[in-house]
Amino acid sequence: MPAKSKSQQMAAGAALAAKRGEKKKSELRGASREMVESMTEDELEEMASGSRKGKPDHVSDS
Repeated sequence: MPAKSKSQQMAAGAALAAKRGEKKKSELRGASREMVESMTEDELEEMASGSRKGKPDHVSDS
């Protein structure tokens, strides 16, 4: 499932870096901290990849 917003894509990228050991898990905040525990590396890679062009900055939960 690709990211729906720029912020979601950036959070997935940060979580992916932590999952791979490129970043400390203690440096993560908010959604990226939850993503690193609940998603596989493949899921994070799919969500973080792709173009940000045309995506909104944030998507509301409703």
